[in-house]
Amino acid sequence: MPLIRFDLIEGRDEKSLRNLLDAAHRAVVQAFGVPERDRYQMVTQHPAHELIIEDTGLGFERSDNVVIISVTSTQRSDQQKKDFYRLLVKELGESCGIEPNDIMVSIVTNGASDWSFGFGEAQFLLGKL
Repeated sequence: MPLIRFDLIEGRDEKSLRNLLDAAHRAVVQAFGVPERDRYQMVTQHPAHELIIEDTGLGFERSDNVVIISVTSTQRSDQQKKDFYRLLVKELGESCGIEPNDIMVSIVTNGASDWSFGFGEAQFLLGKL
C-alpha cells in the first residue's frame, strides 16, 4: 500500500506514463515486499514553468525529464528505503530512459490508523490487512 504520486513536466504520452508507473511499481514490490496488486499511483503533469527542482547544492543539473516521486507509506526500514531508491533509479533508467539526476524521491511515513481503503473502515486496525 504505498500511495505514490508522480509530478513531472507535461508532454509524456500514455505509453510512456504506463512504462513509468510499471517501472516504479516493480521497484516498490521488490524493495517493500508488497503484493503485486497493492498499487496506488497518481500522475500530475505540469507546464515546465510550474516545476522548479534544483540540486540542493549537490552540483548536478536536471532536465525536462525530471520526475518527483512522493511516497506515503507505513514505516519502512532504512534498508528498504535505500533498496527502493536504488531499484527505482535502475528501473526508471532501463525502462524509461530517465537519468539518475532526474529522479527525486520523498517518503512520508504514517501509521495503521491513517489508512482507509473504502467502506468507512480502517482496515489495518480491523485486522483485515
